[in-house]
Amino acid sequence: MNRRQFLATTIASSVAYAACAAEDDRKLRVAVIGHTGHGDYGHGLDVVWLRMPEVEIVGVADADAAGLAKAQKKLKLERGFADYRQMLTELKPEIVAVAPRHLDEHRDMTLAAIEAGARGIYIEKPFCRTPVEADEIIAAADKRKVKIAIAHRNRYHPALPAIERMLKDNALGQLLEIRMRGKEDLRGGAQDLWVLGAHLLNIATFFGGAPQSCTATLLQDGHPATKADVKDGTEGVGLLAGNAVHARFDMERGMPVFFDSIAKAGAKEAGFGLQLIGTKGIIDLRFDTEPLAQLLPGNPFAPGKEARAWVPISSAGPGVPEPIADVKEQVSSHLLPARDLIAAMREDRAPLCSAADGRAVVEMIMAVFESHRLNGQRVTFPLATRQNPLAQMA
Repeated sequence: MNRRQFLATTIASSVAYAACAAEDDRKLRVAVIGHTGHGDYGHGLDVVWLRMPEVEIVGVADADAAGLAKAQKKLKLERGFADYRQMLTELKPEIVAVAPRHLDEHRDMTLAAIEAGARGIYIEKPFCRTPVEADEIIAAADKRKVKIAIAHRNRYHPALPAIERMLKDNALGQLLEIRMRGKEDLRGGAQDLWVLGAHLLNIATFFGGAPQSCTATLLQDGHPATKADVKDGTEGVGLLAGNAVHARFDMERGMPVFFDSIAKAGAKEAGFGLQLIGTKGIIDLRFDTEPLAQLLPGNPFAPGKEARAWVPISSAGPGVPEPIADVKEQVSSHLLPARDLIAAMREDRAPLCSAADGRAVVEMIMAVFESHRLNGQRVTFPLATRQNPLAQMA
């Protein structure tokens, strides 16, 4: 989906939803797939459907018996399934929530949901482990016209169109670069790139367009990561290396995007976020906070004589009070993403954060690994290798 489409669908989301509901009052059947102890149920991908009168949860699957019992109670279901394939075959839901945070089951769960006839799938981020897995899922979904939405929930925040309008109105002057840092806790480096950097990369593609090339370095305790440093990461991400990452992406719209993460370098009050840096100011985005974004006017490279103040940016624009009283809760609880998925199903359009968007993030992460494997060489998109490049480390 291009930016114009994003603006139109986001600004009019409430109107579109009401129109869709009027056209089809039938409740959509939702099934939830989780796996207690192996990614669980993400950040609420199971319970969001309880708050939506337009859907009905008909089943939950969890391979862990104790976890399944808890999930049934939480979701108010008499019956649960140990095998998600059995649930999908028997219940044939129209929407499937692929909820585990661990990536290693995403491909199989999503393909099973597509095969069982689901029309919409809402999947925890990151999308999957490798570009080849993303290719498989997208090919299967396209064949059956299934809509897939990725739970990069801040991508659905209604402040993003306001920021886009500001950029078009020259609020930052020339946009010079986008800078991002991970959370930089104990997971700093490659794990941070996967688990939290995925959110940042997703928003970077919204503002910067598709990635064109990447150069990157992975460091382990200050030295370039070697084959001996390659290991299986937590949360099912597959092979990774390095407790520090320094990466540059050149983007479709001309500006460079930088991602950096160093283990234990972060502070609770700072770090994790994204900055749009222009000749006339900075827009700073802090994910899962409200306001999501703030503007610091003025040339960032020429300190002024007077102190500058950050200006909050709401869905109505900079310095305007947020008109949506519960906007943070609607985003964080996945209500806006879930309703956008339903609207996408009914309008036959891509969700605001689609499978293609999810694949772009996965491919950017793999490009970091591939550039490092090639000693910092510039690699271009689409990547020639569709598997994890660290498996080929010499």
